[in-house]
Amino acid sequence: MAKFWLCVTNEENWRVVRERLIWGVSARHRRKMEQVGEGDLLVFYVRPKRLGGIFKAVSKPYVDRKPVFSSEGFRAGEVFPYRVRLEPLVVPPEPVPFEPLVPKLSFIKNKRRWTGHLRGAMRPLPEEDFELIKAELEKAASTRS
Repeated sequence: MAKFWLCVTNEENWRVVRERLIWGVSARHRRKMEQVGEGDLLVFYVRPKRLGGIFKAVSKPYVDRKPVFSSEGFRAGEVFPYRVRLEPLVVPPEPVPFEPLVPKLSFIKNKRRWTGHLRGAMRPLPEEDFELIKAELEKAASTRS
């Protein structure tokens, strides 16, 4: 059964995800990446406060140290070597606002200080939250295309 993940990235690395169809994390988040399986669904949160899209993992996690991601704002020289290949499923032309969904998302316990829930590179996402986000992204993809 597919698992659902929320992946947190910046604008520059969001471009890498879209163009190269890969997602990578640092060694610090390796254990989470190792839990990703083929067919898992990854939602991308693009800082600041936007949702970029949904992708399906089409490979098992692998290691590749070729620099393709930006390390700006991270440890100097970070290459995010723990990676997975992706297939786009729902990607609107522009990211959509995240903040209006905060009151409805169950994984965000502190609704006033919600950004603390989006600090790591990736986290599991409850299915009901995934479905809510998916509906919002599908709406944006159909109205903006």
